[in-house]
Amino acid sequence: MRPIRPPFPNGRGTTGGGSPRARRGGFRPLAAVVLASALALTAGACGPEDVTAGDKPKVSLPDVGDGEIKIPQELTDKLKEHGIDLDEWRGGAWKNWDRDDWLREADQFINPIIEDLWNSDRMRGAEDPANTVEESDLSGDQGVTDPTPAVVKAAAVATPYSRSAPAAGKLFFDGPQGTMVCSATVVKDPANPGKSNLVWTAGHCVHAGEKGGWYRNIAFVPAYNDKGLSGQELADAAPGQLAPHGLWWAQVAMTSDQWISQGGQTGGNGAPFDYAVLKVTPENGGGKSLEETVGAALPVEFDAPAVPDVDSITATGYPAAAPYDGERMFRCQDEPGRLSVVASDPTMYRIGCSMTAGSSGGGWVAKGSDGKQALVSNTSIGPISAGWLAGPRLDAQAEKLYQAVSAE
Repeated sequence: MRPIRPPFPNGRGTTGGGSPRARRGGFRPLAAVVLASALALTAGACGPEDVTAGDKPKVSLPDVGDGEIKIPQELTDKLKEHGIDLDEWRGGAWKNWDRDDWLREADQFINPIIEDLWNSDRMRGAEDPANTVEESDLSGDQGVTDPTPAVVKAAAVATPYSRSAPAAGKLFFDGPQGTMVCSATVVKDPANPGKSNLVWTAGHCVHAGEKGGWYRNIAFVPAYNDKGLSGQELADAAPGQLAPHGLWWAQVAMTSDQWISQGGQTGGNGAPFDYAVLKVTPENGGGKSLEETVGAALPVEFDAPAVPDVDSITATGYPAAAPYDGERMFRCQDEPGRLSVVASDPTMYRIGCSMTAGSSGGGWVAKGSDGKQALVSNTSIGPISAGWLAGPRLDAQAEKLYQAVSAE
């Protein structure tokens, strides 16, 4: 059994244990304003690994009126509390993954916009997972787990994705292993009806768990590769074909206390709590919200029926491990069963599905308690054979996390 995720950031994100940290799971207010709005670290056309000393990104700040750009000392000091020195960061310090320097706690999420970092070559080069976990590594379910479901072959989503699955997209980020990729979904924001900037994904797509910290340069691309072009066709594709609605950088990221304290690279620990919520902002600015831009956002159901009262669940994502290449969107539909990872944790939904790594974080849609279609889970883990997927059943604790991000 293995976690389904990019070059294996971690096993899964979680939100179990205690209540989610309403203010500590994302930016502190000052950092949110400064890093997401005032600062734009601008890289060249090449990825950061290719930036030479003479091509260092420049910090772009608003003109203060006399033509001189100034950074208040109070602001500089506050950023340094988060381990960020602007001159060092713009010169590539974000690539330092030393354990002692890797920001880990829930209140240390830092994700300043780096313009043009996620160019088409870098997005297409994001790697798929390599690590695996045997199904036998999952500990005592006490006889709760239902029989392994039959494999359901993933069906290609009709193009353009902006029409057939407008709320779905890919999540890109950097970790110690390099560029990584997950799947994600635009969800409604209770604090901003019709104007949501919230994105739902797996916890392991944003934080490395107990042996690491927050991933960096987290950006969401709705309707990635809208026309479903092949890898060869994408080699010469215009940026708008890969990112028809642009890139949206995470300002706030929250996952569970369990994932931050217990999450690991492999195994099932924390999988029942493997979810995360992001609040994003467009790289190039603009007055429209993400929901207005893509024309869709899914409601989130925190009281969906338990198995066996759910007739059908549909999982959507961008599988990247063989035989898939991560460039196209697929989905599986199946009647869910139960998977128990640890007897003391909630059971998970499990469906038959051939999707592989890269589909992690992708939304699971079913009829909610009101009979309407809603997001009820996300892809968390799956076996080495890629025959099924499992996702957490969202509960009141997940709702607290969701409401906390909405309130930021």
